[in-house]
Amino acid sequence: MVRISELCSLFSDGNKNIHKFKIKGLPILLDAAGGSVHLIDDAVWDILESIEKNRTSPAIALEELEKKYPPKVIDEVMEELVSLWEQGLLFADESFVEEFLNAEENGELTVKALCLHIAHDCNMTCGYCFASQGSFGLEREIMSEEVGERTVDFLLENSGSRKNLEIDFFGGEPLINFKVVEHITAYGKKKAEEYGKTINFTLTTNCLLLDEEVCEFVNENGMQVILSLDGRKATNDRVRLLKNGGGSYDTVVERIMKFVESRNHENYYVRGTFTRKNLDFSRDVFHLFDLGLKHVSVEPVVAPPEEYGFYGEDIPLLEEEYENLAEGLVKRMLAGQDIDFYHFNIDLDDGQCLPRKIRGCGAGFEYFAVTPTGDIYPCHQFVGEKNFLMGNVFEGIKERYMMELFRSAHIFSKSRCRECWARFLCSGGCHASAYQFNGNLFEPFETACILQKKRIECGIYFQLYKKFGHKISEIMNSRDSLGEKD
Repeated sequence: MVRISELCSLFSDGNKNIHKFKIKGLPILLDAAGGSVHLIDDAVWDILESIEKNRTSPAIALEELEKKYPPKVIDEVMEELVSLWEQGLLFADESFVEEFLNAEENGELTVKALCLHIAHDCNMTCGYCFASQGSFGLEREIMSEEVGERTVDFLLENSGSRKNLEIDFFGGEPLINFKVVEHITAYGKKKAEEYGKTINFTLTTNCLLLDEEVCEFVNENGMQVILSLDGRKATNDRVRLLKNGGGSYDTVVERIMKFVESRNHENYYVRGTFTRKNLDFSRDVFHLFDLGLKHVSVEPVVAPPEEYGFYGEDIPLLEEEYENLAEGLVKRMLAGQDIDFYHFNIDLDDGQCLPRKIRGCGAGFEYFAVTPTGDIYPCHQFVGEKNFLMGNVFEGIKERYMMELFRSAHIFSKSRCRECWARFLCSGGCHASAYQFNGNLFEPFETACILQKKRIECGIYFQLYKKFGHKISEIMNSRDSLGEKD
């Protein structure tokens, strides 16, 4: 019998090394560290199950398997597993992580991206708004050209050797202050050229002010645009309300469709939020694609469960919805529809860059939010939290210890993340959610963890079909299914 003791020993760290799962009956095996993905059959599934369960007793594992499979099948699977391990495609080595972290901890702290709160005000009153309808609990005000220029200077002066930088125009609703958006864009491009750098601009908008002038401007400047819409009319108009209490769907959809057509349906995402008021959120995603949209992002609200957030009993329903969504999007894709669902975009070939795998978004040490007065916070979701005020663009970052704190909040400093199979695909979750629900950066928000893991599984399922298409059925009918990998 092929090296069953050795295989059992590979499970000594529990289930953090590999993860097997089924989506709509398709059995999939993920190597956590290396990122390789394998389609497997029932025999591989059962043999892995027995080895993991009896990892300290190889003889018991073998006895259990021999009751179900002939020796030849067991031998074949064992040989395949050992071969993949020796190729680094299962139980991949993680030694690269320690070397990376040691280098990073002593590395220079530089600014890469800023979220500019162009307006702390909004022309809508969304029920689940985490930003207190745009004010973030602060004064309702807009950013001046002077603060905007100084923010650009701050970014360039603190970017070190970085060549490609980012600014996201955010709010409230940034188009309330469109003239300053125009000014900062022009100023930023000019100043970046002087530094030999590039600033890429993004605009996040509720679309009410997305008229022809704005469309022309963002298209001329090649801006990525995030367009807010929650899905079906009833879903959207239940929560995303105008100042007069009316629904926003009709106006927003009309403006979105004109805009995306003006740029040939590229370089945008329509972003929605689902709450416990629409647990059947897959229908909202399908609706957005039915409108003719190509790039869609819909994610769960982060809120207490009393009205919009989720109770424990909602989680199984949401997990099932994600599977229904994955299956439905696969069917559409195989039928020829152009599908880009942001949360299923998992690169099976090259994976994420290592810093993003380990630390996620970079909030608090390379990415910051700037208020209309120039105050600096770790990210847009911390704005208004006095304990997280880090400085001001005119004076610089005063609380530099906080940069070190956020840089240290990575998947290997969070006990739950260290032992999780999804660690390199999740990157530890949102710092703001962790702080909001658990009071610290190092304990992830459990509901978000559960849903993120289901999104990852469904994303892998979707990407396998995107790569292999109808060949999936042929692959699963062959005995060498374990060899079909990315």
